[in-house]
Amino acid sequence: MGPADVAAAATTGPGRAVRSAADFTSWASAGPGPFTYVVDLSGVLRLAPRESEHVACAEGGEVLAAGEVSFTRDGGGWRISEVSNQSTGYCPDPSCWPAVAAAAERAGFGHPGGFTAEFVFRRCPGCGQICVVKEGDFTCAVCGSPLPVWVKPRLWVKPRLGGESSALNEALHRE
Repeated sequence: MGPADVAAAATTGPGRAVRSAADFTSWASAGPGPFTYVVDLSGVLRLAPRESEHVACAEGGEVLAAGEVSFTRDGGGWRISEVSNQSTGYCPDPSCWPAVAAAAERAGFGHPGGFTAEFVFRRCPGCGQICVVKEGDFTCAVCGSPLPVWVKPRLWVKPRLGGESSALNEALHRE
């Protein structure tokens, strides 16, 4: 989340498309993660080093899902051991899980069947801050205003870049 120059200034480059366990094995010499991930609009899992911005991983494009992911060895292959929707650049709704599962399955990865860490994001109508809802408390930690309890989930999200209008930004403003 933040100014438009974040994506432009990211030096990690785009995420690597991972269409198979072999793609992952040839790339992940640094270890099993955690990694930054996005699922692009074609349903392909893209990975980048954890310190990468999600927006850079997606080359500034729209995504079906975004977060962090770790892998573990599973016999001769790999399995997703931990996965979240933690991305303040995209603020994906937890309902994006099916896109993550489908991308993982297409690439040949087992997965835990749901997010191992799930985040709910809301924009504060009082101060405009993006907030993470913790323990079901829909109160802005910055100004104390109540946060919308329900927003209509989107099937895809655009990056949250400074001042830029997007479907996600509109959804975060709706109750």
